[in-house]
Amino acid sequence: MPFCEVSVMDQRREFVMFALSEGANVRELCRRFRISPTTGYKWIERYRAEGMAGLIEQSRRPRSSPQRTASAVEAKVLQVRDESNNVWGGRKIKGWMEKAGELYIPAASTITAILRRHDRLTEATAAQHPGPWQRFEREAPNELWQMDFKGHFAIDSGRCHPLTTLDDHSRYNLVLSACGNEQGRTVRRELEIAFRRYGMPLAMLMDGGPPWSDPGGEPYTAFSVWLLRLGIRVLHGRPRHPQTQGKEERFHRTLKAEVVNGRSFGDLADCQRAFDRWRPRYNHERPHEALDMATPAERYQPSPRCFPEVLPAIEYAPGDQVRKVDSDGFISFRNRPWRIGKAFRGEFAALRPTTEDGIFSVHYCSHRIATLDLRQAESGTCGLVDNAGRCPQGPQAKKQNQPVSS
Repeated sequence: MPFCEVSVMDQRREFVMFALSEGANVRELCRRFRISPTTGYKWIERYRAEGMAGLIEQSRRPRSSPQRTASAVEAKVLQVRDESNNVWGGRKIKGWMEKAGELYIPAASTITAILRRHDRLTEATAAQHPGPWQRFEREAPNELWQMDFKGHFAIDSGRCHPLTTLDDHSRYNLVLSACGNEQGRTVRRELEIAFRRYGMPLAMLMDGGPPWSDPGGEPYTAFSVWLLRLGIRVLHGRPRHPQTQGKEERFHRTLKAEVVNGRSFGDLADCQRAFDRWRPRYNHERPHEALDMATPAERYQPSPRCFPEVLPAIEYAPGDQVRKVDSDGFISFRNRPWRIGKAFRGEFAALRPTTEDGIFSVHYCSHRIATLDLRQAESGTCGLVDNAGRCPQGPQAKKQNQPVSS
């Protein structure tokens, strides 16, 4: 779905922000952005010398206007408010003006008064802030990415399903795609683009619905197996507990307020253009209160784990007992069929004995995906459960009507 129309300026800004972060591999970034090292270092030097002005072709616009009058300051405040789709309040506008290098920056309370004086802020909207929350975040970028579909909305040609992905530590938006469906192959295509640009995370957090999970009760899907194959741990939020993905939920609220509300879209391409215009502003300009008014770009840097265009062969330890998963999702072990799940069909799994007699752990690549209990099998029950302690739905033994362990 080639709808992305990110400007050259946005790409240059993103490149230099990553290149100037501590420990950045500039040549690897040049490869990901598909530019020559000569061009990449030129952008870096221009940015160091002139800031953002150095990235603009033949432009020397001054950063500040010393002769700006009070009316001009008010006009700027109202402009920033309008550009946020009439959403930002006093603190956020003040933070944006500070980062933009404005010469005259009113206090947040003054900005709030300006908005109220021009009927841009009502008591109803001022009272919408939910108050302090107990926040949790990973210690470093790319330790965890959160992914979800925002609730779909109507467009002239059907419905748009926005697919979003955030870095848990920085809130940096990695994927913002206007999709026509919520299928696994659509998500995989968009993630491949993100992995090539930003590298791969250590883990990904998603909810319990499709395509992340199987509605029939299977612990894994073809999509989650693909992530495991890439060395990415797959995590799921608790059912009916959206707070687990609170950063995604908050991002969706911002996206709805600043981009979707009050606007109509003709087709998916129209939606994507609006997303592409807003995404750089969210990542690089919009102050985030949960980040002490920093922007997500100030806390994010790409992952050193590069996306492999060709997957390497799976290697297990010499002592592992390797079995191939058949087309029905079973492996054969100790003359018995054991159900692993259809998502793994055609793949190779390894069984390793544990310190407890009769218990084997089942591994796929570097991930433990299940536990096999021979003692339960001897009593007429197959004891195969996933890492969350859940039994997969359906018969556990092939050609034998053995009950599922609970």
